[in-house]
Amino acid sequence: MHNFFLGILKYILKKLAQATLWRYHPGLVGITGSAGKTSAKEAVKVVLARDRRVRASRGNFNNEIGLPLTILGDWGEIPNPLFWLKVVLVSLLRLISPFKMPYPEILILEYGVDKPHDMDYLLRIARPSIAVVTAIGEVPVHVEFFSGPEALAREKAKLVNQLPSIGFAVLSADDVSVVEMRNETRAHVITYGFSEKAEMIISGFENRSSNWIPLGLGFKLEYGGAVIPVKLDGIFGKSQAYSAAAASSLGLIFGMNLVKIAEALADYKPPNGRLKLLGGVKESFILDDTYNASPVSMHTALETLRDLKAKRKVAILGDMLEIGKYSPEAHEATGRIAAKIADLIVTVGPRAKFIAEAARESGFKRDHIYSFSISDEAKKPVESLIKSGDLILVKGSQAMRMEKIVKEIMAEPDRARELLVRQSPSWQRR
Repeated sequence: MHNFFLGILKYILKKLAQATLWRYHPGLVGITGSAGKTSAKEAVKVVLARDRRVRASRGNFNNEIGLPLTILGDWGEIPNPLFWLKVVLVSLLRLISPFKMPYPEILILEYGVDKPHDMDYLLRIARPSIAVVTAIGEVPVHVEFFSGPEALAREKAKLVNQLPSIGFAVLSADDVSVVEMRNETRAHVITYGFSEKAEMIISGFENRSSNWIPLGLGFKLEYGGAVIPVKLDGIFGKSQAYSAAAASSLGLIFGMNLVKIAEALADYKPPNGRLKLLGGVKESFILDDTYNASPVSMHTALETLRDLKAKRKVAILGDMLEIGKYSPEAHEATGRIAAKIADLIVTVGPRAKFIAEAARESGFKRDHIYSFSISDEAKKPVESLIKSGDLILVKGSQAMRMEKIVKEIMAEPDRARELLVRQSPSWQRR
């Protein structure tokens, strides 16, 4: 019965979204990838909002429910079933009104792919003229539902394939499976990344810190011979530099110059749970990267921990889910990397035990490794392990609920709803 009503809801939302796009004709920017797409979306929103009315999907509204919901309004949390009646009534009113109601000039939509043909369904709702593809990686999240990484990349590439000849494809130059998509589109291609072959080049990258205190990012963006410095306070990791470069490429497409783009990026704040710096108990520092985890994002987070100076570095790492047969190998690779970077390793979940085992085999001290089954079990012991000046990375897949550990060790737990992911009542009941 639940599936029956869900099917009806999906059909209604799809039709309302299609009708809304037909009436209001906004510009559509579509973003996909296996890592970094939400941060890229937020960075694009900050840049384009300087000159235009924009709307970006909230949270992880990137599926057959969330994408049309973004088109229909600036909706946030879904509190109860009556919410859907409100959405339908407001959407119908917007459609039948003799006067056009205020509506964004540009919609920035996330296209999430969990299984084969997901992209086909989303494209039947909304076909963007500009596509951004972030990192996919050798072992992308959700790969367990596909025959392999190549099949998942082909599904995501459908966003690029459908672009018109007057459209734009903004592609990560540092991901082989992404940059190869340039051969599958009629649209104009702009590549971004650290590669010297990219059109939008990131250089001089630095995770800044001073006197054991993390400060933020510093790097340069170069396009067509013009160079601008960018500083982002309280933001860390190459993933955020990628997001800024992708957003800058969009700014150029919409006629902005690099100086104006850099000014806009100064207002960029990463979404909660994406390598966000938080104050911790006992005068420690937390790199909160608890939104989700894949091998590529896990390695980026550990690189950030490596680059920043700290009295002691603690890696609290949970399971990486939805990677199927690649799981043991991916977790072992993470363990070998963590062993070279962290002073203390805490693992959460049955798969993360492969992280602990690989770290031990790499020569990491056994008495500096702690393993727990679930985040609730780890909260109190982790708090007792922390010392003044520690830099603590917390990361794991969504279902591991690693944000519970962050809430336990953050200096301002009363601000958890404001600062952490998955703090809505519906999530708290899980």
